[in-house]
Amino acid sequence: MTLHFRSIEEAGTERIHRLLDLTEHMAAVGRRPNPKVPALRGKTVCNLFFEDSTRTRMSFDLAAKRLSADTMTLAVSSSSVNKGESLRDTVETLDAMGVDAFVVRHRTSGVPWQVAGWTPAAVINAGDGWHAHPTQALLDAYTIRQRREIANDFSGLKVAVVGDIRHSRVARSTTDILQLLGAKVVHVAPRTLLPPTSDVATTSNFDDVVGEVDVVYMLRMQRERMGAGLVPNGGEYSRRFALDERRASALRPDALLMHPGPMNRGVEMMVDPTELPQSTILDQVTNGIAARMAVLFELLGSGGIEE
Repeated sequence: MTLHFRSIEEAGTERIHRLLDLTEHMAAVGRRPNPKVPALRGKTVCNLFFEDSTRTRMSFDLAAKRLSADTMTLAVSSSSVNKGESLRDTVETLDAMGVDAFVVRHRTSGVPWQVAGWTPAAVINAGDGWHAHPTQALLDAYTIRQRREIANDFSGLKVAVVGDIRHSRVARSTTDILQLLGAKVVHVAPRTLLPPTSDVATTSNFDDVVGEVDVVYMLRMQRERMGAGLVPNGGEYSRRFALDERRASALRPDALLMHPGPMNRGVEMMVDPTELPQSTILDQVTNGIAARMAVLFELLGSGGIEE
């Protein structure tokens, strides 16, 4: 039976612990003078992105190459998709070229599960609609573990996820992994940007929590997925839910400031995070390579990761 990585819930606690430990090993590989190992030599990874991406697509490509895999990236804008070729035909065509793993991003929730039904290759979810983004969650959890110098038990850790929760696959997956590891999560957003049902604590008052939590995780508004009228206007949203200078000064000195990117400066981020010692945003980018190396190695690797 082919192993996939499509959601945190599907992966489960034991596997997430193993992947976090493996991410630690891959981060060490990344710090070597020559950060490349032959672990996936002879394997082929296909990046199949039907939505825009910078961090996820580029880091998956680099992760595969650091493991010595061959890579293919479908440029959807210039592919036969624009001639009417279906998703299934696209997948089956690429599969016939000898793909071992598909990395799939799509605007529709559930597509990675569909793709897995059309190919014997491993399928990695790089973001499906509003639903899930499990490798982002993995790199987020690893970044917290690294910066806080803790193991895989996040008990006692308090995390505020702030912004457009309703439309954010990152919010869902990162909340899932944090709760799985034992952290206490609160969602901070206007009522219109919260999901209709949730077992997560919520508040619409950012000021009440910003100085009380161990991690502040900022999100952008997902305007490409939003209907009209969900927030009164951008200025009102920023006044209530942006990280401005006043709220940044209220952060605990040992708190972490996170953002999955891309940031909308002047909307949810009114300060320059590079000037804040609590910021982990570039650490998240770096750790994204190690986390995705870990997932690829778990799915396709059969040996060690030594040179």
